[in-house]
Amino acid sequence: MFHPTVRRRLALAAAAVVALTGLGAVPAGAQSADRVQKSLDALTDDGFPGALASVRDRDGRTRDYTAGVGDLKTGAAVPVDGQVRIASNTKMFTAVVVLQLVGEGRIELDAPIEKYVPKLVRGRGVDGRKITVRELLQHTSGLADYDDLLIKDYFAIQHTHYEPRDLLDAALTGKTAKGWSYSNTNYVLAGLIVQKVTGRPIGEEITRRVIKPLGLRKTYWPGVGEQRIRGPHPKGYFAAKPGDPYADVSVMDPSMAWAAGQLVGSPGDLNRFMLGLMDGRLLKPAQLKEMKKTVAAPDFDTAGGARYGLGLATFKLSCGGFAWSHGGSAPGYATSNGVTEDGRAATVAVTALPASMPALKRLEAALDTALCSAQAGRTR
Repeated sequence: MFHPTVRRRLALAAAAVVALTGLGAVPAGAQSADRVQKSLDALTDDGFPGALASVRDRDGRTRDYTAGVGDLKTGAAVPVDGQVRIASNTKMFTAVVVLQLVGEGRIELDAPIEKYVPKLVRGRGVDGRKITVRELLQHTSGLADYDDLLIKDYFAIQHTHYEPRDLLDAALTGKTAKGWSYSNTNYVLAGLIVQKVTGRPIGEEITRRVIKPLGLRKTYWPGVGEQRIRGPHPKGYFAAKPGDPYADVSVMDPSMAWAAGQLVGSPGDLNRFMLGLMDGRLLKPAQLKEMKKTVAAPDFDTAGGARYGLGLATFKLSCGGFAWSHGGSAPGYATSNGVTEDGRAATVAVTALPASMPALKRLEAALDTALCSAQAGRTR
């Protein structure tokens, strides 16, 4: 449930956070009998400074979890249901707004993006007259990912403000892709289309159309230049290369992610969002059906069996069935989340990027454990 950019960067950060002892982290607490708690404790044993989760069973009972520490310097506890940068989970919110506008007859899914942002997309092998809105949301547009082109030294750009056009201009210098290929550029363009059609900022539309109707009190779109997380939150950490100590990157400018990943939220709020989406509180049946039309996305999860719809992915559960998901990662935080058709929901967040493929697999496994533990009305 993590986009391929994470795995491309594992080689750069591998082993940087594998050994907690040398990085000043404290050991995880005593293991409990709770399977979900054990999975979070294992994540902090694995190298993540802190972990937090929220799990809802199909009968509506919710339980929150924490493990590790929320601040490596002070040893402060991880806040229960604390705020984190939810990164690429933002794509689900952006996709919902686009699909709401489709339902209102203001956007056509299969129209070329040229109709909404004329002459904006002209680059190496890409042409806005040949790319549809659906292809943006589905990651089949062929557009290069600007992340790969702009992030060479994260610390050099940590506090840099970017305009959406900066991101797009960088992407248009990259190589085009074939087939399904995850690209943050797609969702920057989706955000620009929303703004063109509504005449309002994408963050305002997400707030008005999604956050407020669902009562997501811990989720917000950061203002221009806003670098600090507003509410109680664990510190987020990043190590640029093997052997480097963790650096606190909680304070950063999120504009580089924009409509592809700028939101701040909490595990509990992500669960409420995904349940509201599946319950039909955000989209009309026709648009939710379109959102759920998937194509193979073999690079989206470590098992290689994920499928991707319009801002929404699906993966198989070890206990049977499947979950709808997305996930997100940014320097400092990674989230893995999912919701099932029978009303279970879970989000697991950690306070550093996975530093190895095994660590990434264990984070995905923690989500599977949470959703399977919530089966049949059990949260443990």
